[in-house]
Amino acid sequence: MLRIENLNAGYPQKTVLHDINLDVARGSVVALIGPNGSGKTTLVRALSGVLPSLSGHITLDGKDLNKVGAQERARQIAVVPQVRTLPPAFTVQEVVALGRTPYLNWFGQTSEHDHFIIQRAMEQVDLLELADRNIAELSGGEQQRVLLARALAQQTSVLLLDEPTSHLDLQYQVSFLEKVRQLAHPSPEEIAGGIEKRAVLVAIHDLNLLNRYADQVALLDKGRLIIVGSPTEVLQPSILSQAYHLPLDTLLDPDSGSLIVYPR
Repeated sequence: MLRIENLNAGYPQKTVLHDINLDVARGSVVALIGPNGSGKTTLVRALSGVLPSLSGHITLDGKDLNKVGAQERARQIAVVPQVRTLPPAFTVQEVVALGRTPYLNWFGQTSEHDHFIIQRAMEQVDLLELADRNIAELSGGEQQRVLLARALAQQTSVLLLDEPTSHLDLQYQVSFLEKVRQLAHPSPEEIAGGIEKRAVLVAIHDLNLLNRYADQVALLDKGRLIIVGSPTEVLQPSILSQAYHLPLDTLLDPDSGSLIVYPR
């Protein structure tokens, strides 16, 4: 369980997040939504340790993450960032191998076990055929899968994703989020093969996509957590319209049973 308690975070001259309380359990996908500037990226940065907490607690299975070093935190939490900054001359396998950095010895050498983890991470996101390709030769969707594989190679129990589908077309958005959901909900065969359930927090803009892939939804507005609940509980016209400052309505898709959000 990743637990956020009374978290205030931001910068010395400005507090962006105010009294955030949120639980992200293993085996679940929590979608973080809200208008631009609501604090989604700030929360991801605070959880990953890039941005120090001003007050409050972030714990994982009861361990205070604010009291552990960067290396130990990197063994607990992996991040798929919004902006792709990948070394163009590296191969896919070399980039994915960077996920093993928190586990390397003083000489930076990878072991047979590291190589096994790297191969399995690429396999999980269907990258084995591209292992020797240069990053510069890949499409945007393929590069996003490389970032996900790099995060998987860290072998963390928590996965944070900051707008991972914002630059992808619909086909890649769907396939990417399906893969993310599988990471939180591995099959019995995957669990038997050593794949563990993950706690996943994903910041996302598309309110209709999250219906299919999120177990819980957390709505941020102006740095405050407005509501946490199931997609059906959170995606209500009155709640969304107030947060997004736009009249919104929903209707029930008779085929999928999920809500569709649209401007009124």
